[in-house]
Amino acid sequence: MKKLLVAAAVSTTLLAPLAAHAQKVGLAMAELDTFLTILKNGTVDAAKKSGATVQVEDAQADVGKQLSQIQNFIAQKVDAIIVNPVDTDVTPKITKMVTDAKIPLIYVNRKPVDFAKLPEGVAFVASDEKVSGTLQTQQVCKLLGGKGQVLVLMGDLSNEAARTRTQDIEDVIKTKECSGIKIADKREGKWSRTNGQDITTNWLSSGVKFDAIIANNDEMALGAINALKASKKWTPASIVAGIDATPDALASMKAGDLKVTVFQNAAGQGAGAVESALKLIKKQPVDRFVNVPFELVTPENLSKYGGKN
Repeated sequence: MKKLLVAAAVSTTLLAPLAAHAQKVGLAMAELDTFLTILKNGTVDAAKKSGATVQVEDAQADVGKQLSQIQNFIAQKVDAIIVNPVDTDVTPKITKMVTDAKIPLIYVNRKPVDFAKLPEGVAFVASDEKVSGTLQTQQVCKLLGGKGQVLVLMGDLSNEAARTRTQDIEDVIKTKECSGIKIADKREGKWSRTNGQDITTNWLSSGVKFDAIIANNDEMALGAINALKASKKWTPASIVAGIDATPDALASMKAGDLKVTVFQNAAGQGAGAVESALKLIKKQPVDRFVNVPFELVTPENLSKYGGKN
């Protein structure tokens, strides 16, 4: 019996490192639209490969709900929290909540308004939004030959990405090469395909003249295309541009409809967030901004992007 007890003790000692606490990460998602679902899946997959577990919460675009979910993560004493914020203006409150609890915090995809003041133990993983709308609008400018009227579908303006992508459009059309382009109207479509379709239908009904529609994301761009087709205003030469290079957007481009999108590596952002979280848990250095580059997608290079998002 004594030999058995000694053997058991040795066995337990040997197994202890293998049974070490698996890192648990809380993932607070703003919502789960097409793009953000890909990001969520990329986060979960990357965590599995690293031996960590992820608890996912969907705020369904409700700020109060997201704050409550983050408070629950803190109460559970998770090892790190990854946040895709509903409203980037609320990020100072989130940063304080999580850092007061001494839990590593990673913002993903949506830039916190307090980015310049983020303390140690906090990082931001995303793509540089100053590039996204710039690549998109430069390509539209090229297709228009530097002149024409454009309509702009903006994302949720509580979100920094929507504001920056819209500013990108305005900055590009101020350049010498694109100064012949004017914005005929711009409306907030809140990232939604349905809203994009409804707004475009209203534009068509009002008789506004335009040569292209530039949308802050693919979902609104696809809604605009649906409206043009439903109103029998669509032609093979119609120019609609989006951002994200979602599977639906790439399928639309392959069909000859969507003319421009910008690849935003959703799974890459998720993986980058996990990598940053695990480094912060181990007290290893992480850059305040971890950049996952944007890439222009057109019918000419479309084949490179199938299955990436």
